[in-house]
Amino acid sequence: MKASQFSDAQKALVLKQGDEGVPVAEICRRAGISQATYFNWKKYAGMLPPEMKKLRQLEDENARLKKIVADLTLDREMLQDVIRRKL
Repeated sequence: MKASQFSDAQKALVLKQGDEGVPVAEICRRAGISQATYFNWKKYAGMLPPEMKKLRQLEDENARLKKIVADLTLDREMLQDVIRRKL
C-alpha cells in the first residue's frame, strides 16, 4: 500500500473541518483529496495524531495475527487430512 502523503496532524485538521460543518466537497477540494479518501479517514474522527498512529499499529498487528491464524489453520487441516488418509 502506498504511504500517505498526509501526516496524522493534517488528517486531523481535515476531519475537524468536517466536524465544524464545512461541506465535504469543499474540504476535499481544499485538501486535494477524493471524497472516498475523506470517508476512509472518518474512522480517525475525534482522535489526536498519537491516537491515530496507535490505531494504525493495532490494525496492522491484527492483520498480521489474522494471517498467522489462517496459515496455522490451513496447516492443521492439511495434517488432519494426511492422518485420515493413513487410517
